[in-house]
Amino acid sequence: MTSVAEKTRGRTGEPKPKPSGGASRAAGWVRRAPLLPALIFMIVVTQLPFVATLVISFMDWNAYYPDEVGFAGVDNFRRVFTDVNMRDAVWTTILLTVGVVLISLLLGLGIALLLDRKFRGRGAVRTMMIAPFLVVPVAAALLWKHALYNPEYGLFNGALTWIWSLFGSDNPPQPDWISNMPLWSVIFALVWQWTPFMMLILLAGLQGRPLDVVEAARIDGASSWQIFRSMTLPHLRQYLELGALLGSIYIVQNFDAVFTITSGGLGTANLPYTIYQIFYQAHDYGRASAAAVIVVVGTIVIATFALRTVSSLFKEDPGR
Repeated sequence: MTSVAEKTRGRTGEPKPKPSGGASRAAGWVRRAPLLPALIFMIVVTQLPFVATLVISFMDWNAYYPDEVGFAGVDNFRRVFTDVNMRDAVWTTILLTVGVVLISLLLGLGIALLLDRKFRGRGAVRTMMIAPFLVVPVAAALLWKHALYNPEYGLFNGALTWIWSLFGSDNPPQPDWISNMPLWSVIFALVWQWTPFMMLILLAGLQGRPLDVVEAARIDGASSWQIFRSMTLPHLRQYLELGALLGSIYIVQNFDAVFTITSGGLGTANLPYTIYQIFYQAHDYGRASAAAVIVVVGTIVIATFALRTVSSLFKEDPGR
């Protein structure tokens, strides 16, 4: 067999020269060069606007007073934390996010358990269940506002009319859903759109279960509820955490549903909509930028936990 020393020698018997530091760096840049345009594009699109927003957040800049633009320090952040409307928006954002995430997770878990079973047409049913998540958010909000919630021709009131007619009643209730329960109207619309997302994550977790252990538990006499409580639910814990974290990241930033369904009225103005009002209606660019920076920082904190959860999932399954 040829020794390692012989392999490193050329035809003249001299050792082959190792690439110099400059040559290795040049080879590294050659490999990275095709990625530079995409990297530059991402920096321009994402980082530069954030830096500009960060700079403006420390300025006293209101379009109604163009001659009074100047440095404000942390006054904008102080005003954000002491503003009553902003505190109400924070509370509304928390209620909206928690409500949508919890209901979506519960519904997604139930649907995932049903779709994990084998039945005819399972692929078609899975595709149809994903459809709401693929609808444009504004279109989904318009659908719920006009086709479902409308008190005159909406589907919900039409269903109430049909049900009451079965009992011989001519005066069915025709509630104005958005006026009577504005926040729940937004929550239900978002739940309809985000349940498929949760279902996909949990279905992927269910398909990664050790089925031989489950079958052994059934043979030993364990009931379906015992298997779910002691085996399935602990296995899905990290998938539930991942779905909750990713859902929270997106729902905290939701603007379309609030703007389209309620226009921020009736106590449904969340943080993104309040920032929109401050920026485009009050034209207080400094305070709006400070609020936006706070939202971004909060989102980054949630995203950090989400990334840790994803990393732990991959560490548990080295084969992925």
